[in-house]
Amino acid sequence: MTSSLHHRAIDNLGTRIISGDLPAGHVMLAEQLEVELKVSRSVIREAVRVLQSLGLVETTKRVGIRVLPASRWNPFDPQVIRWRLASDARGAQLRSLAELRAAVEPAAAELAAQNAPAALRMELVDVARAMREAGNNGEVARFLELDIRFHSLLLSGSGNEMFANLMGQVAETLTGRTVHGLMPDHPHQAALQWHEDVAEAIARGDAVSAREASDRIMRRTMSQMADTWTEQPRVFIPVRQ
Repeated sequence: MTSSLHHRAIDNLGTRIISGDLPAGHVMLAEQLEVELKVSRSVIREAVRVLQSLGLVETTKRVGIRVLPASRWNPFDPQVIRWRLASDARGAQLRSLAELRAAVEPAAAELAAQNAPAALRMELVDVARAMREAGNNGEVARFLELDIRFHSLLLSGSGNEMFANLMGQVAETLTGRTVHGLMPDHPHQAALQWHEDVAEAIARGDAVSAREASDRIMRRTMSQMADTWTEQPRVFIPVRQ
């Protein structure tokens, strides 16, 4: 029960901070949160500890719990991504993620063609073919599962541990697009073919073709979603002196 209350408190406060209901600079007191959320002081302390680790709040003696601006949040944390995708800032979050993927995934595909183990290459081809079947059949949940698997294998197959550690962020992107109705029930045939092209190029060790096919996927993805982030402001992180 305590664990459940703890997660509910984190989700409640995290959602409100990222949505702007609790704006940057707003100060909260632990005793007020106890009453508002109907939880114990220990639950509040643990929730605040987690929110601090995500860069959403800071605690100051004799002041309280202060909400931090977006420039201080951890943009790579899957929970922060999930909250942003559920907020009015969804478009800005999708843009940031799409731009990150567009920079990383083609390079990861190229590296995977050069470095991936044989078993991973074979699985990537199998997953791409299964994606086509699920997509053509309108199996949305199954397609999402396979899509996450495909891009996770791609990042892992690069042999670059920093690329591979973006798997959680990519999974949240794909899940968020599906949950919020930004994915068609039947994916475009060209996109399905390009996933197969990536997989087959990696399987035969063709680094140039793998990169080009992955780049086509990302360019189409960004073109499809561009309307969601029109007029959405960007977050500029101050450069430390």
